[in-house]
Amino acid sequence: MTAVEPSAVPAARTAPEPATPAVVSFDHVTHWYGNVVAVNDISLELGPGVTGLLGPNGAGKSTILHLLSGFLSPSRGSVTIGGVAPWRHPAIFDTVGLVPERDSVYAFLTAREFVLASAKLHKLPDPKAAAERALQLVEMIDAADRPIQTYSKGMRQRAKVAAALVHDPKVLLLDEPFNGMDPRQRMHMMDLLRDLGQRGRTILFSSHILEEVERLADTVQVVVAGRLAASGDYRTIRRLMTTRPHVFLLRSTDDRELARVLMASPAVQGVALTKDGLEVRASDHGTFTRKLARSCRDAGIGLREVIPSDESLESVFAYLVGA
Repeated sequence: MTAVEPSAVPAARTAPEPATPAVVSFDHVTHWYGNVVAVNDISLELGPGVTGLLGPNGAGKSTILHLLSGFLSPSRGSVTIGGVAPWRHPAIFDTVGLVPERDSVYAFLTAREFVLASAKLHKLPDPKAAAERALQLVEMIDAADRPIQTYSKGMRQRAKVAAALVHDPKVLLLDEPFNGMDPRQRMHMMDLLRDLGQRGRTILFSSHILEEVERLADTVQVVVAGRLAASGDYRTIRRLMTTRPHVFLLRSTDDRELARVLMASPAVQGVALTKDGLEVRASDHGTFTRKLARSCRDAGIGLREVIPSDESLESVFAYLVGA
C-alpha cells in the first residue's frame, strides 16, 4: 500500500467547532524514534463521544495513544487532556483509563485481584465495591476468581478494560481493544463503549479493522504513515472524494426502465442490471440523490430501496491508502 500525501485528501468536518473546549487536543504534534518519524504534524481535537483511530499496522496509532497516556513526549507540538500535558504528569490517570494493546497483566493474579489492585492504586474510598462494579460492566463476575493465565485472549482483554474503568475515568484510551474477542464479547464491549460515550465520556480506540470503527465510532480519525489523512464522519469523508464514482444499488418496480431514465442524467457514469438490482455509478453524489426520487416519479417507477454500496469504511480506507 502507498500512503497518499496529506494534501491529497482534505479533512472532513461534520459540524462547526464546539463551543466548549476539547477534552483531548493535539497541536501540530510530531514524534520520532531516532530517524523514524512515527507521528508527523498531527492536529486534532476530541470531545465527548466515541472516536475511532483507524489505520493500518504501523501507521502511528499506538504512538498517538502513548503520547496521550504520558508514556512519550512530543518531539514537537503539544498534547493536552483537559488542558493538562500528560508527559511527566502521573496525576492525569485520575481522569484517564488506558487499555494497552499488549497483555500488561500479572498472569498469576485472578481478574478480581488484578482489578482490585488497580482500584487500590487509584486510592478509591471503597476499592472492593469499585472492582466489583467494573467486573460486572465487562461481564466477568463468573470467571473473576480464576487466574488470568487460564483466560482466553478475549477474556484477558475484558479484564484489562475492567481495570481501566475501575475509577470511572472521564477519558478512556483503548489500543486494539477487540483483539481476540468472540462475536458476543465484541458486541457487548461495543455496547458498553457506546453507552459510556453517550453518557459524556471521551473515548478513543484504535483499530485496523474497518467494521469495528464503522459500527462503533461517532467520528473517525484516519492515520496513514504517521499523518492524519482524514477526520470526521466517514460518510462525509467519502463524499469529499469526488474523483471516484459513488456506487448505489437500486431496487424498483422496473429496473430496466429506470436504467434507461438514469442514463440520461449527467450525474450518472454507468448502470448495470444485476441479480440483486440496478447498480448505478454516480459521478455527482449530491445531484444524483436529489434528483433520483423525482426521476422515478416522473417516469412512473416505484423506488423500493436505495443502498449506498461503497459507503463502508473499507471503501474510504482503501481510497486513502491508495489500495
